[in-house]
Amino acid sequence: MVTDDEGDSFNQPLGGNDMPRFGGPATMMRLPTQVTAEGLDVCFVGVPMDIGTSNRSGTRHGPRQIRAESCMLRPYNMATGAAPFDSFQVADIGDVATNTFDLKKSVALIEEAFDGILAHDCIPLTLGGDHTLTLPILRAIAKKHGPVAMVHIDAHADINDEMFGEKIAHGTPFRRAVEDGLLVCDKVWQIGLRGTGYSPEDFDWPRRQGFNVVTAEECWGKSLAPLMDSVRQAIGDHPVYVTYDIDSLDPAFAPGTGTVEIGGLTVWQGLDIVRGCRGLNIVGGDLVEVSPPYDTTGNTALIGANLLYEMLCVLPGVKHGG
Repeated sequence: MVTDDEGDSFNQPLGGNDMPRFGGPATMMRLPTQVTAEGLDVCFVGVPMDIGTSNRSGTRHGPRQIRAESCMLRPYNMATGAAPFDSFQVADIGDVATNTFDLKKSVALIEEAFDGILAHDCIPLTLGGDHTLTLPILRAIAKKHGPVAMVHIDAHADINDEMFGEKIAHGTPFRRAVEDGLLVCDKVWQIGLRGTGYSPEDFDWPRRQGFNVVTAEECWGKSLAPLMDSVRQAIGDHPVYVTYDIDSLDPAFAPGTGTVEIGGLTVWQGLDIVRGCRGLNIVGGDLVEVSPPYDTTGNTALIGANLLYEMLCVLPGVKHGG
């Protein structure tokens, strides 16, 4: 435990000198666990599902593998000076019990679960699971905060009207979010889009809604810190949700995902983006589409765990040292 100036004690990840990294609890960063978000400022929560996927499955195993690979993470961010575990009460509250056989029921169950998390004034950081899960989370977030800004890092725009006749799938969440009035469209940034399309206009629908679309080709060979300066200026202090699809990264870095596309972002560009969210009024975030069966080295899940930690480090109120 760490105690702040007011005498409040905060949970700490289990240290590597107290228990070997290959032992201890199988939680995010080997944090304590609890059943609900009561008393927490921030929670890690898993949503194990892949029945919304359109190609390679396996993301139902994503939360467990991300937790396993998070065992190497330590509490202090040596690059940014962030000390999240000296700032917040954080725990791992386990997984949402999705319905293995029914995607629409799973969407309802996820929304209900996040209603409960947000009722405790807790910021959720979600381990996915396929990208369908972001829609019900946004539905819950909007009930509390109203329509939100969004930073969406992905190879795909995920704005299909339907997939195989279905309105709900991992390629449709942000069209549904626009229809449901969950987003402030001119404060939505989609970064890393690339690959082939079904028509020349595939990325034009989000632009017509007012989304700011930054393709992967616009990012090649660059630091993305200047881009994030523009993002922060455009979003201001509006509540913002951060959703990170691991397939935004080039498959050289993150092959363990369902819909890989060449020519993606680098890991350091991913860090630029997440660290560049510092100063935004972040009300939630997720890391989705890690598929362990295609992640033979564990590197994809390892990157996912690190990016979730980096999200924790940029939440409002995190203390920063020298």
